[in-house]
Amino acid sequence: MTIPALTEKLLAAKKAKGLTFADLESILGRDEVWIASLFYRQATASEDEASKLLHALGLPEELASELMAYPVKGLGSIVPTDPLIYRFYEIMQVYGMPMKDVIQEKFGDGIMSAIDFTLDIEKIEDPKGDRVKVTMNGKFLPYRKW
Repeated sequence: MTIPALTEKLLAAKKAKGLTFADLESILGRDEVWIASLFYRQATASEDEASKLLHALGLPEELASELMAYPVKGLGSIVPTDPLIYRFYEIMQVYGMPMKDVIQEKFGDGIMSAIDFTLDIEKIEDPKGDRVKVTMNGKFLPYRKW
């Protein structure tokens, strides 16, 4: 995956300021995962969000137009090579069809929206090794007949 130049600038400024995505959540009033997706050009900022973010990171306002531009979303048609990202790809390879079947048994023929959607990541402390809890919450969209 090629990292956009803007992403590199944002990540470098965040590191230089010693900020976390959770810190930026308090400043922008948006979820930390959404803010991270904005960094990677997978989301679009409003003028106010772009201004607040750039101010918090000490970056010039002329970068606002890039943050407000509509992005091209997704990783592309490649299998991800980063081990953490690959695990999510692997999860879909192994559990994608079972998830589809269970969702359709409960809701009918349709999909889970990735537009009307939230994603939350939690750290669950465990003496046997900390756990990652990922919660995906998307609106069900039934296929329409016409």
